[in-house]
Amino acid sequence: MNNIDKRIIDFIKQHHVLTLATTFKNKPWCANCFYVYLEKKNLFVFTSDMETKHIRDTMSQDIVAGSVVLETNIIGKIRGLQFQGKIFKLDKELLKEMKTAYLKRFPVAMLMKTTLWAVEPNLLKYTDNRLGFGKKLVWKSKK
Repeated sequence: MNNIDKRIIDFIKQHHVLTLATTFKNKPWCANCFYVYLEKKNLFVFTSDMETKHIRDTMSQDIVAGSVVLETNIIGKIRGLQFQGKIFKLDKELLKEMKTAYLKRFPVAMLMKTTLWAVEPNLLKYTDNRLGFGKKLVWKSKK
């Protein structure tokens, strides 16, 4: 595996909504997406229609950023993840496995016609104030 710190993986798996940041012609955009994280493949998998602005943006720029956060008012408990990576539409090879994992976590998605996407992160930066104020764990892909 990519030697991602277990604390980062645990945080990612405890949550289910990410904020995805895209850009098109120097105009940024954010979208919130329900996700499932596949640890063995290091992929965030989510659904989104082809017509959404954030997906249209990725047609010309497939590098995205995002975040996953814990909402809290207690400074000592602040935790959050920022990431960068490459977004891609799941092809037939990965689609069945990823769709099964996604529908297991979000069965209501069976009722929707949508497209599955994945973000393969190349940078994960996790902040966890429980480890000390502003303590950050950083992982970078070796690819």
